[in-house]
Amino acid sequence: MKKILFAIVALVCFSSCVEKKKEAPTEAEPAAEEKMDSTTVRKIEPITLDIDGSYFKATGTEPFWGLKIYDNKVELKTMEDTIVTPPSPPILAQDANIKMFRIQTEATHMDIIIAHKECTNAMSGEVSPYTVTISYKSTGSDESQALEGCGTYVTDYRLHDIWVLEEMKGAKVSKADFNGQEVPNMEININSNRFSGFSGCNRMTGSLFYEKDLLRFTQVASTRMACPNMEKESEFLTALQGSTQYKVENNRLYLSNGSETHLLTFKKID
Repeated sequence: MKKILFAIVALVCFSSCVEKKKEAPTEAEPAAEEKMDSTTVRKIEPITLDIDGSYFKATGTEPFWGLKIYDNKVELKTMEDTIVTPPSPPILAQDANIKMFRIQTEATHMDIIIAHKECTNAMSGEVSPYTVTISYKSTGSDESQALEGCGTYVTDYRLHDIWVLEEMKGAKVSKADFNGQEVPNMEININSNRFSGFSGCNRMTGSLFYEKDLLRFTQVASTRMACPNMEKESEFLTALQGSTQYKVENNRLYLSNGSETHLLTFKKID
């Protein structure tokens, strides 16, 4: 009888231990270190800007007005009217910080002055990089209307992507040029006019300066890692900061300056 009771108690204890073992939480395995090489395909942030084909926009208050400049027209909206005219080539001031558009049609005479001078919207407090002054009148009228406000260039939406360097100064690049690491690449975000990426040894980040037909990579900062044979990285960063013009076609971004075409060629990867 004692043997039977002992066997029953042992069986109950064993079952209890098994049950506890099943219920005991297993120790979480350490997460595998996420390997992100410099060309890992990632989802780019959606464009949040209003893309309507215009390359410059300005607004003002007291009275309220809005200006949009397109390749094929200029549109000024006021509380009373909407004026649409053909475009006009800009007249550049000597310091290159001011552009004037002088427009004359059968119905309207209008001067638009865009100065690269920081401007703050009186109502919203939003800061824009350009101050805009507009003077216009109807043909045959002696009375001119004057408007003041703030504006900004609309960065080309086609730049909003992830780009991998394909050629530098006309020559193909490969991992071997960068010590077996990934070739330089960058993500351009037109919502913030920023870019970030990999320059061949170090991570890089910076700002975009954009006007119509002008693109510059500015305020470039990078980490300070040392790699063997960093000449190619240095050459890449110099070329990137020296570019002023661009072209987007066939899933390629071509950067150039006044003296060198196809200074850098990038391929879209996402």
